[in-house]
Amino acid sequence: MRTARAFWLTEPGQGEIRTVELDEPGADDVLVRTVHSGVSRGTEALVFRGEVPESQRDAMRAPFQEGDFPAPVKYGYLAVGVVEHGPANLVGRTVFCLHPHQTRFVVPATAVTVVPDSVPPARAVLAGAVETAVNAAWDAAPLVGDRIAVVGAGMVGCCVARLLAGIPGTRLQLVDTVPSRAWVAEALDVEFTEPAGALPECDLVVHASGTDEGLRRSLELVRTDGTVIEMSWFGDRRPALPLGEAFHSRRVTIRSSQVGTVSPARSTHRSIADRMRLALRLLTDPAFDAIVTGHSAFEDLPQVMPALAAGEMPALCHRIDYDGVSLFSGYSN
Repeated sequence: MRTARAFWLTEPGQGEIRTVELDEPGADDVLVRTVHSGVSRGTEALVFRGEVPESQRDAMRAPFQEGDFPAPVKYGYLAVGVVEHGPANLVGRTVFCLHPHQTRFVVPATAVTVVPDSVPPARAVLAGAVETAVNAAWDAAPLVGDRIAVVGAGMVGCCVARLLAGIPGTRLQLVDTVPSRAWVAEALDVEFTEPAGALPECDLVVHASGTDEGLRRSLELVRTDGTVIEMSWFGDRRPALPLGEAFHSRRVTIRSSQVGTVSPARSTHRSIADRMRLALRLLTDPAFDAIVTGHSAFEDLPQVMPALAAGEMPALCHRIDYDGVSLFSGYSN
């Protein structure tokens, strides 16, 4: 039995690195040595603080999660690594997998997606966020010339803004309360504004701030008969939603978007695997590098996660780097 090291949430607000046993790969499995993983700060901070509602604990399970919410649990879903054992066409390839933070792991070969040679592994940790943004774009169905606001310049909001800004003729603003995120918007070639300066009469508003204030501002910015796409996940909090005053007379639509299934607009002819491959192709765009705003060593995760969850370490996507030393020379094809 081989071993690896994995990050576990031991109780809300506290984690540790544990030695875990790995099954020997079967004929249809791959053994992956992790090179980088990413911390999805919004969702993983909620998990780390123990804020997953009891009613959503099954829906919130990550594909290779171990344990149960609130803790102890091994959670995460942005892993990039190199296949060291498996089908011949995958050995030596860099792949993305929805796997928790762990130095090495064994999963079915169907669970990994090959990273294009033109996408650096350090950028590929964003594949899950870009996949979420693709799904949101399918849900939102923006049109040429639309007036769009993306409220919330976090990891997912920035990915959405980069994708939607490519639609010809759009007027797009990325809205956030943190002025320092203007430089990220500049790197993404999108206009940045604080909430007070956002332009009204938007055909489409994508809300991704995870705050009551962001949702209220989104409803203020959308035009009559316009649509707000709600991407935020509030965990066990109940946001105050202003449905009085002119909400009904303006006939505003609020529609949720989530990545667990393919958008109904594409579900008849696109699979989840198709969507992930598209996300990785989109990551050939070097502008996405601006969204990876920091990095730490894997061994530092017990100190890094509390800082990220408390907001003491500002980040969009925080990259975790692994030492790359292979301990699996004993396996053979």
